[in-house]
Amino acid sequence: MNKSLFDFDKEDAKSRHKKLTEQIRHHDRKYYAEDEPEISDAQYDKLRIELEKLEKQYPELVTKESPTQKVGISPETAFTKVKHSVPMLSLSNLFEDEDVHDFIQRIRRFLNLPETENIEIVAEPKIDGLSCSLRYENGKLVMAATRGDGTEGEDITDNVKTINDIPHELSDTPPEILEVRGEIYMRRDDFAKLNKQQEEKGQKIFANPRNAAAGSVRQLDSKITAKRPLKFFAYALGEHSKIISKTQWGIRNKLEKYGFKKTEPAYLCSNIDEIIKTYHHILQTRAKLPFDIDGVVYKVNRLDWQERLGFVARSPRWATAHKFPAEQAVTILRKIKIQVGRTGILTPVAELEPITVGGVVVSRATLHNEDEIKRKDIREGDHVIIQRAGDVIPQVVSVLMEKRKTGSEEFIFPDHCPDCKSLAIREKGEAARRCTGGLICKEQAVLRLIHFVSRDAFNIEGLGDKIIRSFWEEGIIKSPEDIFKIEEKIKSGQLNLKDREGWGELSQNNLIESINSRRKIPLDKFIYALGIRQIGQATSKLLAANYHDIDNLVTNMKNKEEEYEKLLEIDGIGESMADDIFGFFAEPHNLKIIENLKKELEIIPYQTIDINDSKIAGKTIVFTGNISISRSEAKAQAEKLGAKVSGSVSKKTDYVIAGQGSGSKLKKAQELGVTVLNEDEWKELSSS
Repeated sequence: MNKSLFDFDKEDAKSRHKKLTEQIRHHDRKYYAEDEPEISDAQYDKLRIELEKLEKQYPELVTKESPTQKVGISPETAFTKVKHSVPMLSLSNLFEDEDVHDFIQRIRRFLNLPETENIEIVAEPKIDGLSCSLRYENGKLVMAATRGDGTEGEDITDNVKTINDIPHELSDTPPEILEVRGEIYMRRDDFAKLNKQQEEKGQKIFANPRNAAAGSVRQLDSKITAKRPLKFFAYALGEHSKIISKTQWGIRNKLEKYGFKKTEPAYLCSNIDEIIKTYHHILQTRAKLPFDIDGVVYKVNRLDWQERLGFVARSPRWATAHKFPAEQAVTILRKIKIQVGRTGILTPVAELEPITVGGVVVSRATLHNEDEIKRKDIREGDHVIIQRAGDVIPQVVSVLMEKRKTGSEEFIFPDHCPDCKSLAIREKGEAARRCTGGLICKEQAVLRLIHFVSRDAFNIEGLGDKIIRSFWEEGIIKSPEDIFKIEEKIKSGQLNLKDREGWGELSQNNLIESINSRRKIPLDKFIYALGIRQIGQATSKLLAANYHDIDNLVTNMKNKEEEYEKLLEIDGIGESMADDIFGFFAEPHNLKIIENLKKELEIIPYQTIDINDSKIAGKTIVFTGNISISRSEAKAQAEKLGAKVSGSVSKKTDYVIAGQGSGSKLKKAQELGVTVLNEDEWKELSSS
């Protein structure tokens, strides 16, 4: 980008926020669901850092759907879904030594600790593998699950039971219920042997040990998993019926007594200097370790402090990962290709001369947008510096100008769609160009159908990307409702799938069964499947919760003049989102698709459920004045019980919690007749 964050006006910020959100969502799916990442850790981290900085400068851009508020993606459907009793979230990241100071100071401020109070930190290697939660009841392994989206994962129990490092029965008298969290990984020497075997058999070659471990665990046949050299490190707890230690360090030692292997080298640090010294020591010994690591994890040692610190949307406040620097190499950029996305965005992709970086062959890189290409003056034929930090596709860092050939031409970003040749425009404040072809653009049409049947939407197995593209070309599926007419066409003799190459009667019957199993769908899933710009799973749930059924939603969205302000009052929906929502429902073609789908489906109205029957679930709370805990901790406690915490008082506020020194907010609450509680009254209400 040519602009720094401080040069953005509000519209620029919205536009950049949209672009970053779309990119991060895409790469989350490639990493978590498909085990085939397209960008490096460093490139992914750069996107997240920019998004976090943007949201810090423009807090109104933060929504429940933002990648900063979520972790991973919803789980695969080849395995049974498992709901985590305790959220299984990812970690925030640090990149510089000075970031460690900020991390410790944030903890100190949140807990109201004096500077003289020591904050002990457990530092241990960050294993580059697949996160897994093991549930033991009465000492016996009864369930193993992947992280998934942090709330719901995949049941991989049968596969996990083939891993020798994971005990089927615990020793040393464990609690009645104990969930052990850890990392499934593959040693580098075992990875090399596996790839050699795969090559000899003419089977898939894995890009790196992490992909090999993830792919092995997700085998539908546990016999295949059993043949893979998988290992497991235990490092934390989920649900547990009895306290086994008061410290993180104690948990490590207790897990070892239960029969688990623990990550090494690990250290208990008492100050910032020790933490940073430990980081550099582990970085220096990285190459000597038999397994891949990509950083050092820091955890607050005291568990009572961990409990108070709690979580933000996608990560714990009491832990973070200090990432290692990326590895770099030089290669040739052969060609810049333009890809068309589901919403029409044109994304440039660099095709590279294949090169090995950190043991992995890389050949492609995303170039983001035309501003990025101009800023770095990237041209076809250039020698470029790329960097990788553990994944497949690197980041293009810069161009080696001294190696540029005479006559090299500047890359001209196309102003027409490469697929449908429609005009590609770049609106004011937008970082990307967008194809204006809409319905006539084949690539957009196909990608929207792919989104419609995807796991987080209708989740129709048997309709993969290739099949959707093939069916679209043949006219079998041109619009979502066509999917639900496939069985009728087969029965009437208009369509025959079983005699096609790669198909058969069983495949045809399985597809029909899969389609029919999705004829009932919850409203929020249906909204998400429509593919409205900026509207992901969380925002779809917000719309469903506020409008309850599809007819009510459509009726209200047709009336922008009356409904616009009401839509903006929904916490998590801003002006940009609202514009895209109303824009979608203003399009007659979209309304026709919805009407046609209603004839084929039962769209289940949304049902709201209170969080643990909490009396404050769904209530809007405002804190003002000084109370006994920090404002951050009070907000976190309220949100944990399902309340919405606002920074301003309005007619929609349910309670104002007033501490000492309350000012204008208390006065406004009294003027509006809002219920005011002191801290003791608040504690009684929130604990009842």
